Amino acid sequence: MKSQIPNEKTLRAKGAEDTLGASLDAWSLMAKASCAVESELYAKHDVKRGLRDIAGKGVLAGLTRIGDVVATALDGDELVPAPGLLIYRGIDIAQIVEGFTQDGRHGYEETCYLLLFGSLPDREQLNLFEKHLAGYRELPKRFVHDAILKMPSRDVMNALARSVLVLYSFDKQPDDISIANILRQSLQLIAAFPTLTVYAYQTYVHHFLGRSLVIHRPDPELSTAENILHMLRPDSKYSKLEAQILDLTLVLHAEHGGGNNSSFTAHVVSSSGTDTYSTIAASLGSLKGPRHGGANVKVVQMFEELKAEVYDWEDDQEVQNYLTRLLDKEAFDRSGLIYGMGHPVYSVSDPRTLILRQYAEVLASEKGLDKEFRLYAKVEKLAPEVIVKKRKMYKGVCANVDFYSGFIYKILGIPLELYTPVFAIARIVGWCAHRIEEIANVGKIIRPAYKSVASRREYIPMDAR
Repeated sequence: MKSQIPNEKTLRAKGAEDTLGASLDAWSLMAKASCAVESELYAKHDVKRGLRDIAGKGVLAGLTRIGDVVATALDGDELVPAPGLLIYRGIDIAQIVEGFTQDGRHGYEETCYLLLFGSLPDREQLNLFEKHLAGYRELPKRFVHDAILKMPSRDVMNALARSVLVLYSFDKQPDDISIANILRQSLQLIAAFPTLTVYAYQTYVHHFLGRSLVIHRPDPELSTAENILHMLRPDSKYSKLEAQILDLTLVLHAEHGGGNNSSFTAHVVSSSGTDTYSTIAASLGSLKGPRHGGANVKVVQMFEELKAEVYDWEDDQEVQNYLTRLLDKEAFDRSGLIYGMGHPVYSVSDPRTLILRQYAEVLASEKGLDKEFRLYAKVEKLAPEVIVKKRKMYKGVCANVDFYSGFIYKILGIPLELYTPVFAIARIVGWCAHRIEEIANVGKIIRPAYKSVASRREYIPMDAR
């Protein structure tokens, strides 16, 4: 195949000037062209792009006892699509949610215990675990001033990752990768994440938006969800329902099997033998991506445009027309995506969506947003029909967890800048559990193979180029 890299003559013909900007533009074209791999080569060499086959099934890369994501069932000898299941340590997430909600309790701390230790805690074990977390919520002295307030960031996820790396310097045993030490570090990070996140946000709005700086100390008597609302809101006030639903979102986001991008990152980085802080910072970098944890922001922004452009929210045809425009890259961000629809594994239903939908309806009703909830429900129903008409599908498509989580965060008054960080507050327990699992099994460093498809060439001396 002829090289697509622009040569010097081509660049001069385009009027490239000898400036830094022009050089970067030219180099970027060269870099992109030199990295392009023809799509047919992936099929030729049987390479599963994204470690998934064409039907969305993941390449088996490891074994885990922590979580499972199920989207098929046996029909005789054949696996067929089925309503999705999310399993934490062998227990269906629907049963876990039903258990603590029927008791009128918050469930995130109980879920953390289950994911880390493999069993449900009794009352005494749970109380002791909660006390340990409460004792770790306060940050080291001067940390808030030196590592957060003095270094404001426009992106809370970046601030959170930086704060995690800085905490390495406050740890007397940062590189000890014994299970006992990793567990201690994990508990401290799980407890500190709400504080780090909210403080980074408060610093952002103070420094960049000119608002008053509000710093509330974490309350050791409050749950993780309650502390988020307490530290985030200037008056620290919240309703029981608000805290209950935020707690529920944390439970549903806490774990999603070892194959999701950020948890797999935790396995990959841990397999190198590095420290806990580097591992969690790497997972944060993964979650920040809009294809992973940042998708719920896109859902809310997409709906804001939909509400403005669709005159009658009750009209199926009007809504369908807008969804078609999305797929045709004529609306919103012109990506051709309906955000919140589709999942790499689930095809019939995402169990997290089914649970969140119920609570979103209750919360919307309390806040007088029934009409907006009905619009979300309508899009959830119509979008798969529109997608199937416009796209070649190898499996079914359904609403994923991001579809309603962003809506719930919006109703709770959580700013867009915190949607993905709240996801991180929940998911850190999954990352820590997977890190412990990787270290406990003393596996090999994770290093998959890449096949080179570059042609062999001879070195050309400088004067002959």
